[in-house]
Amino acid sequence: MKILLQFPEGLKKNALSEAQKLEKEGQEVYLSSSACYGACDLPMEEASALNIDKLIHFGHSQFIRTSLPFQVEYREYYAHLDVEKLEGALSFLEGKERIVLVTTVQHIPQLEQVKSFLEKEGKEVLIGKGCFTAHPGQVLGCDPTAATSVSENADAILYVGDGKFHPTGIHSDLPVFSLNPSSGQCRQVNDEIEKIRKRKKGRMLKALECKVFAVLLSTKPGQFCPEVAREAKRKLQDAGFAAEILVSNEFNPVSIGNFPQFECYINTACPRVDEDSELFDKPIINAVDLDEFLELYNESGSG
Repeated sequence: MKILLQFPEGLKKNALSEAQKLEKEGQEVYLSSSACYGACDLPMEEASALNIDKLIHFGHSQFIRTSLPFQVEYREYYAHLDVEKLEGALSFLEGKERIVLVTTVQHIPQLEQVKSFLEKEGKEVLIGKGCFTAHPGQVLGCDPTAATSVSENADAILYVGDGKFHPTGIHSDLPVFSLNPSSGQCRQVNDEIEKIRKRKKGRMLKALECKVFAVLLSTKPGQFCPEVAREAKRKLQDAGFAAEILVSNEFNPVSIGNFPQFECYINTACPRVDEDSELFDKPIINAVDLDEFLELYNESGSG
């Protein structure tokens, strides 16, 4: 069997040993060296060029569920969580009885342990399910709905995991806390979430001055939304804007910057791309927010 292996950046150190295991079984193995931004980002060009039988994607849970011309196996990667480190969150959760608990796939196997720990401290723990996630309680950078779907009567949201990328994607009016499972440090991230909201509003206000729009259509299999792109183009043209669709596997600021006519980008790819608006030096609005922008445009008297 001809197999292509794909790893996110942090796991590429494991690539050689995984390839050698499969080769000892008699498999023909190739390693994708392309950047990998998540479970949605499969190396389709390499897979097509090699005519592979199977792709093994390491580090993330299943995301692509549509039919592809080769088998896809997602191999999740887990990191041990020291439950005692959860004590770092207790002072932040004081007086908050109903807690929404979320994490990344790396800690999903221990989610029930975390839940039990909090329940022993007298908390009621709520665990929701995302739209695109494989597991209850799991959040993705593009899908925080495991947190927001059960937050209506909650007092706080607790994210257990490294970094700020995932917790700052949880746009909620509830207190949102992030607990680092390695250090045990906990912090509230609502100020950072609010900054993201304000930047989003700022991008929309800046876009009110624009007349020529590019709709970004990614060919990554988990982000490919041609119907959304066509609908965005239609809405913009109906509102009196000039609009065209730019297609690419990866949107590089320098590359698309060579289309100087475009003044603003409508993003149909990963919804976190809009946070890189400064790199592109032009406002980026997610397609899901296009109606809000057009309403703001009409209210401003520009339309």
